[in-house]
Amino acid sequence: MNVLIIEDEKIAADHLEKMLRQIDKNIYIQGKIDTIEGAVKWLNNNKTDLIFLDIHLADGLCFKIFEQIKVKTPVIFTTAYDQYAIKAFKVNSIDYLLKPIEIRELEQSINKFKELNQLQKANKIDYNSLIKVLSNKIEYQERFIVRYGQKIKSIKADDIAYFYVNNENVFFCTKDNINYPIDFSLDKLENILDPKYFFRVNRQFIVNFSAIENMYPLSKSRIKIELKPQTDCETIVSYSRLSDFRKWLNI
Repeated sequence: MNVLIIEDEKIAADHLEKMLRQIDKNIYIQGKIDTIEGAVKWLNNNKTDLIFLDIHLADGLCFKIFEQIKVKTPVIFTTAYDQYAIKAFKVNSIDYLLKPIEIRELEQSINKFKELNQLQKANKIDYNSLIKVLSNKIEYQERFIVRYGQKIKSIKADDIAYFYVNNENVFFCTKDNINYPIDFSLDKLENILDPKYFFRVNRQFIVNFSAIENMYPLSKSRIKIELKPQTDCETIVSYSRLSDFRKWLNI
């Protein structure tokens, strides 16, 4: 059995490989990849029997892989976040393992895959549709706890206009123009905010769609955004994010 491991934590990937070999010596690990970009490149040029896929990768959520290429290979998801556990994957014999992975559960997943393979049912499952179901069911962060003077406040994500970096610290600005510091990096926020409403336009800003007041084309590869409430920093969509930004505007 050929297996591909897509996992951004080297220790977790090595541990998974070790357990798989303990379960079945005939399992061959074809590769261990830690990014969406690397996974897309590998899958475009290679075939495998089974993919173990971490949801949070070094360059974003794994669902972006399926947006770029058509994957027919069965997938077993691995993650440290239980909010991604969707019943659709259990019903359709796609397993979901919560870290730290126990060898007993891993063996059950392997046996389930072998039974599927023997019954020749794997090819009848629309994996891309299931991925879409999962990505639509993700429970994103709905509120943030912050300190305000001597008080603690809970702010709804819907009430936040944008997140930004200032002097290496991260803040968010509410729609009524109040700024709060927050103990999250923009990389972390990018993964836990609902992408239907929030988009990271550059290394400094994640914006709420409703906070975009105006947009101005500076060139074919640059767009300037005017936010509400206004910010002192000029907000320009970075070149590398421009294509995704245009797609996001049409959601």
